[in-house]
Amino acid sequence: MTTPTSRKVGRPRVQERPASGLEPRAEVLAGAAELFTTRGYTATSTRTIAERAGLRQASLYHYFDGKEAILAELLEGTVRPSLEVARGLVSGGEAAPEARLWALCHSDAALLCGGPHNLGALYLLPEVRTDRFAAFHRVRSELKQCYGELLAATEPGAALGAEDLALRTDLLFGLTESVILIRRADPARDARALAEATADAALRVAGVPQRSLARLRREGQRLLAADA
Repeated sequence: MTTPTSRKVGRPRVQERPASGLEPRAEVLAGAAELFTTRGYTATSTRTIAERAGLRQASLYHYFDGKEAILAELLEGTVRPSLEVARGLVSGGEAAPEARLWALCHSDAALLCGGPHNLGALYLLPEVRTDRFAAFHRVRSELKQCYGELLAATEPGAALGAEDLALRTDLLFGLTESVILIRRADPARDARALAEATADAALRVAGVPQRSLARLRREGQRLLAADA
């Protein structure tokens, strides 16, 4: 989340948020994340978001041009960190591609499971299918492409034809994002254990034999620890 900075001058506040330490723009995002995931996107107004952030409604428009812009930024925030990790893993290193794929699946699942609100559930909103969210879909497509590149570099993936590789990539990507639904059904589920189990399952879907899984998991964990 945004690093605490001083507030902008000349933007009156209705009330102070409880010691969040966030600047107003970040407070808007935090408030909207809570409201969208608890009350629902349609049921949440910009006035309600502004009040939750301690702003006047007119002041909210200094930071965002409307509710869709807030949602778009929240959605992109669930993907961009994973894309940065993915680019680093795709670019190489000496680690086996299978271990790099494990690390990507784990990192992505951990991001989707992390935080106080299940923002990934917002992917399912019908509004997200519109052109207004094209930037989010581009970033998400690039992330899926990284999954495909890592899969193609693995020994099982290298043996697949183009059509089968595309299908297997869809399965891997869908498996990782399925943690959104698991978290929605069981919010108390341990996020760390879920991320690890998802990454293990992803390698099995990729065609990695069970006997190699423990070794590749350890290698993937080392990659994540080195990047931390």
